Amino acid sequence: MRLECKLALLLLMLSPLLLAACAPPTLAAPQPLRLATTTSPYDSGLLDAILPIFEEAYLAEVDVIAVGTGQAIEIGQGGDADVLLVHSRRAEDAFVADGYGVERFPVMFNDFVLVGPPADPAAVAAAATGAEALQRVYASQSTFVSRGDDSGTYAKELALWEAAGPVPARADAWYLSIGQGMGETLQFANEVQGYTLADRGTYLSMAEGLPDLMVLFGGVTIAEDPDPAMRNPYGVIQVKPADPQVPAAQKAEEFIAWLTSIETQALIQEYGVDEFGQPLFYPASTVWCEAKGADSPGCSS
Repeated sequence: MRLECKLALLLLMLSPLLLAACAPPTLAAPQPLRLATTTSPYDSGLLDAILPIFEEAYLAEVDVIAVGTGQAIEIGQGGDADVLLVHSRRAEDAFVADGYGVERFPVMFNDFVLVGPPADPAAVAAAATGAEALQRVYASQSTFVSRGDDSGTYAKELALWEAAGPVPARADAWYLSIGQGMGETLQFANEVQGYTLADRGTYLSMAEGLPDLMVLFGGVTIAEDPDPAMRNPYGVIQVKPADPQVPAAQKAEEFIAWLTSIETQALIQEYGVDEFGQPLFYPASTVWCEAKGADSPGCSS
């Protein structure tokens, strides 16, 4: 065989290897992470603002399932989420105690406010506590819109009704239980000019589109809320995995460490300030509170 033919044959045999060596490296695919969250961090826009930072830094793709806290916990119990971000402390503690979650970590605070029509027919603005505000709604039979959806907000509403004394029945014409999320409930209350209990963050993020609602109990900021019982803490929990070594479990641990870090907590504190003049949520993780102490509203109670 002539030398030229031998060289041509050799190059032909080596060409796939040469092409492979010159090809750009294949990027690893993002690791999916299923986050079941209460609706307020989603409706307020907080998650849209911060999650891309985590996804880029940790090569992750977060699938957000925004539902009421009760439904989020059910999703976790069924193993259909890797992480929960919720706000019903009793239910969170039970989730961990029953073996469904690894550990609960504090993340942030906001507070509940009672919003309603500016005319305030029940005079709730004169109340000293959230329970008294609902007493006034009950006494006046003013329209009240309830989420009625097994959410953390609904659990707080029920606790306030019980503290107030008389508890409305679903059959009461003035008490409208609609089984919807926070955003839909606020929109409906605006349409019927009724009262409702809302977390401050979601209300502020939607207030421009709610001309017939205003905060009537809870103050202009969380610092002005006269009732500590209206505080609204959020926790993050890793759903206990069958195998702690699977990629999703490791990504869940990374997510919790990132969410509770001082850097991310600072992002939470900044979110909403430019647009609303106050944060929609206040950071409250352990490392944040150790660094900031009582100077941070989320760490002072």
